[in-house]
Parts: sequence; structure tokens; C-alpha cells
Amino acid sequence: MIVKSVARRGLAGTVVVLGGVACALALGAGGASGSIGSPRAHAARTISLNENGSLHLTSHHGFHLNEQGTASGTIKGTIYIHLDVSSTNRVTAEVNIYPSGGSLTGYGTANYRADGGQATFSGTLSISRGSGSYAGAHASGLSFTGTIERVNDATTVHLRGPLST
Repeated sequence: MIVKSVARRGLAGTVVVLGGVACALALGAGGASGSIGSPRAHAARTISLNENGSLHLTSHHGFHLNEQGTASGTIKGTIYIHLDVSSTNRVTAEVNIYPSGGSLTGYGTANYRADGGQATFSGTLSISRGSGSYAGAHASGLSFTGTIERVNDATTVHLRGPLST
């Protein structure tokens, strides 16, 4: 039996010759050799979100409101909300926040109540994706509350809860 180690273009392995037949075992660059270029793990962290958004109407289609504004609190940046008043007592929302260096996207549902010139909503929101410095971010069951001024559709929104990044 002949045993020979080989290394070629980021692969490390061993060739074993048994009775004239060569068999190869290759390990990828991140294998036991610990070679340069192997994937690096980073420690997950949790951020306690306490976001406030003040938004104005950019467009609407029936009971679908598109809002844009500024998020302040734990994460600062531009915030967009696509709010659908799906029934007299329910809203669904897509929320996109663009802080410096990345983005966060979430989806939520809330109870909706109109009272005179103002409507309020209260429910939960989940962060399903992030990019840039927020890549891999996720959360579920975030508190999602807000108000809508019915005269001009200006909206305030509050998000609270733990975000894992």
C-alpha cells in the first residue's frame, strides 16, 4: 500500500494505492486543515428594538397605504410601510427599514380600530430578512402598534422586542 498526501488549488487530500488502484480522499478548504479562506462563524447577538417611526403618505390604492418616513430609536434610518386595511378591524403590513449599512424587512398583522379622525392598530410583526450588517437578522412576535390620522393618512409606528442578528 502506498500513501501519499497531495495539495492542489485549495484542496488537501490523501491518495491511497491498493493493488494498483488509486483512491482519493479530498477535504475542502475549510476542512480539518483549517486553511486560509475557511468560513468564519460569528457570535449571534440580540438587540432590544425600541423603534419609533413617523411617516407620511406617498401613495394609496383603495385601502392600501404606502408610507415613508424616519425611524428613530435603537436603529435609525428610513422606514417604508405598506399598510393594507384588510377589513374593518384588521391590517397587514410590510415594513422595510434602511439603517446605515443594511436593511431589515418584516411582516405583521394587527387589530385595527377607527375612532373619529384617528385609527389605531396593535399586533405583532416578524423580521424575516436583513442585508448588509443585518444579514441573517430575524425576530418574531415583535410588538407592532401605531396610529393613522385619517384626514391625511400620516402614520406613527412603534416596534419593540428582541432582534437576533
